[in-house]
Amino acid sequence: MLIQMSGISKAFGPVKVLEGVEFALERGEIHALMGENGAGKSTLMKILCGVYQADAGTIAVDGKHTPIKNTSDAEKLGIAIIHQELNLIPQLSVMENMFLGREPRHFGIINTIKMREQCLEYLKLLGIENLDPDVEAGTLSIGQQQMVEIAKALSLNAQTLIMDEPTAALSERETEKLFGIITDLKSRGVGIVYVSHRMEEIFKICDKISVLRDGQFVGEREIVKTNFDEIVRMMVGREIGDRFPVRNATLGEVRLKVSDLADATISGINFDVRAGEVLGIAGLMGAGRSEILKTIFGINRKVSGQIELDGKALNATSPSEAIAAGIGFVTEDRKSQGLVLGLSVRENATLANLSKYARFGVINHAEQMAVVQREIERMHIRTRDAELEVKSLSGGNQQKVVFAKWLGIAPKVLFLDEPTRGVDVGGKAEIYQIINELAQSGVAIVMVSSELPEVLAMSDRILVMHQGRQAGIFAQASAETIMTAATGGLK
Repeated sequence: MLIQMSGISKAFGPVKVLEGVEFALERGEIHALMGENGAGKSTLMKILCGVYQADAGTIAVDGKHTPIKNTSDAEKLGIAIIHQELNLIPQLSVMENMFLGREPRHFGIINTIKMREQCLEYLKLLGIENLDPDVEAGTLSIGQQQMVEIAKALSLNAQTLIMDEPTAALSERETEKLFGIITDLKSRGVGIVYVSHRMEEIFKICDKISVLRDGQFVGEREIVKTNFDEIVRMMVGREIGDRFPVRNATLGEVRLKVSDLADATISGINFDVRAGEVLGIAGLMGAGRSEILKTIFGINRKVSGQIELDGKALNATSPSEAIAAGIGFVTEDRKSQGLVLGLSVRENATLANLSKYARFGVINHAEQMAVVQREIERMHIRTRDAELEVKSLSGGNQQKVVFAKWLGIAPKVLFLDEPTRGVDVGGKAEIYQIINELAQSGVAIVMVSSELPEVLAMSDRILVMHQGRQAGIFAQASAETIMTAATGGLK
């Protein structure tokens, strides 16, 4: 047995996060750790990595009970983690981030040439050798930053590798590359803890599944002896019904029309989206999916093209102008772009339309609270109360607060960039239902997603991007057709 965690308990103040949890990992095993947002998965893994210390319980590594008091202890034991929330320092280069604190040196001086060579070796292993080791990490996309985090963990030569939502920002192609690397690590005896909400990945690559619910250990199953429905029941304690809700689209007039749109990275973009329609946007990482939304929303500068909203020209040069016109934007990175983590649920949920609650510069807190309370109930946001800091919520509940913020402006058009990233299976079902309800109320929705099943199930039409250009729009398509277009196979 490589890792044996027994009777692990952890509380933050009066809140019990883990209680008597068991977890075991063998050498050369890929072991999924699953549970709803807030079930305690990340906390358990942070205890294994020395970020937190357990209040009770023991950890054994290779059969020896070993106290792990900090992250240095964990690294010495060959334990490395790729966190769900990226930990790169934006101002440092890719290679400086990868070898931070353990830079190769020559006579006490950092050997930049050797560091660059080693960085390129690990990037090449992930199939991204074209990424410049000298570029600042803060200029990379979320997906590229995730790949750098994975390369950094691989460079530690860890014997226990914890991956917390490693493919959340990766495209299908990058995910397949990662799976190849994971399989190779497994063959070399590395034990891998795989934390993910993506059921297809779990059943494709993992050997076992352990499930947590409300901070307690529910059970362990071998992949070959279980199925999707059993794992969902273990996670949520109930039947969840169909994975995707039935789409009954009633399309209205054209809400948003885009003609020959171009910015610094995309060009030749033409599409429209009608009231009540969900237009999916698919493509590989870096293909320009998010850039379409950012350009229309006034984040990126438009170089050419026309945008019309309800038949009138729209030339938003800033997000505030786009919001005033009736466009909402659930961004890809909720922590840095969608929320103010130090503010409360109430404050975040009303940020986009704060003026609605102000009289002569003074906010009517009673009116504001009444609206927020309704949204908490409508969105099933799990929070102690509306005054709790939003950073205290699980990832899925934070995402629901972002949705609540934009629903408050009653948008005509709603942009969704990876709307279920890092959200558990129960939370995803709730978000899909919200998307359906918004569409039924006449909102036009444009949704970027790296999850092909999600795009195919939730979209009325799908726009596919390839290398900054539009590869096609499909009213009906298979996963194979979408991937062929995304890789430049359709002419």
